[in-house]
Amino acid sequence: MIKNLLRATTAAALALVPLALFTPAAHAAETVPIAVAVSRLAVETESRAGYDRDAFKHWNSGLNATDGCNTRAEVLIAEAVSAPAVGARCALTGGSWWSYYDDTTVTSASGLDIDHMVPLAEAWDSGASGWTAARREAYANDQGAQASLVAVTARSNRSKSDQDPAEWLPPSADALCRYVSEWTATKLRWNLAIDESEQDRLYFVASGCTDTTVTYEPAP
Repeated sequence: MIKNLLRATTAAALALVPLALFTPAAHAAETVPIAVAVSRLAVETESRAGYDRDAFKHWNSGLNATDGCNTRAEVLIAEAVSAPAVGARCALTGGSWWSYYDDTTVTSASGLDIDHMVPLAEAWDSGASGWTAARREAYANDQGAQASLVAVTARSNRSKSDQDPAEWLPPSADALCRYVSEWTATKLRWNLAIDESEQDRLYFVASGCTDTTVTYEPAP
């Protein structure tokens, strides 16, 4: 019932979205209502056959290969609420971060994980198994979109593990709309599919996020 209602709402929203959104220039960013964004995701059966976490090389040297900071450290620096001091070999001291999954402030970089918004195993299941090694490395270290990698408490990241929104959502109720928006944006950015249970949960959460939009830019 909810999914049918959301699909009807989506159809109405599609009628209001400018035609230009459907004929974007290469790699142009788009912003659309969340229900429209979910409707753009291909629905396919997922398979984890052959998955190996080592197929996704991370963390690499990040955006600046000469600064001694790998992708993990660069994300921590970028997402800090108060900046840490950066020492030799990119050792981070001080600073603070806000983990939006569980509405928790963290004051030590060691207490944080860098979460892949769409976990590596889930990416494999939904399309990355057919990618080249170079594209999987680009995915695993993606700093081209703010939603792709997020600094969160180790506790919340390990609770999430490799689960999709049908199986896990952030414990903070205030995080739900943002999380589903960023999950959808990441799957659209990397042209990853969803399965039916995932689609159902995305539409269900989206029904309570009517003012939420999804912004995404296709990965190079």
